[in-house]
Amino acid sequence: MSNRALSPVVATVLLLLVTLVLAGTIGAVTVQSTSLQEPTYAVVDVSADAATNRLTFVHRAGDSLAVESLSVHVLVDGTPLKHQPPVPFFSAHGFQSGPTGPFNSATNETWDAGETASLGIAGTNAPLLETGDRVVVRIAVDDTVVTEVETTAE
Repeated sequence: MSNRALSPVVATVLLLLVTLVLAGTIGAVTVQSTSLQEPTYAVVDVSADAATNRLTFVHRAGDSLAVESLSVHVLVDGTPLKHQPPVPFFSAHGFQSGPTGPFNSATNETWDAGETASLGIAGTNAPLLETGDRVVVRIAVDDTVVTEVETTAE
């Protein structure tokens, strides 16, 4: 029996194995690097105060937020407001007219660090704020929550 006919077969098998290993390694690295990418969203530090059915927010630090991309979700003692604030707005069901800062449709397109925004909850909304209520507000950009703030109604 001759070993010459076996050499091309062994070389072909080895080449195929090396190709499969390389393809598998490249595929695994690609999948892993894609899944580890952080989502791009703003980094912000916002504080909130709640008093007499008015919520006031201060954008203390971080990225500017595009107002048209913002959404605000308010919970009072774990219960969501019946009507959530549209952002930006001037007059909306469940809210007093004329919110301030970037929540007002007549102001800037961005909410920048150092700026204050506020809105008043109207009597047509529920639940209304009572002293001691725990208020949680989630602020999102394009449906990605960028901050959640908690305060106690005064």
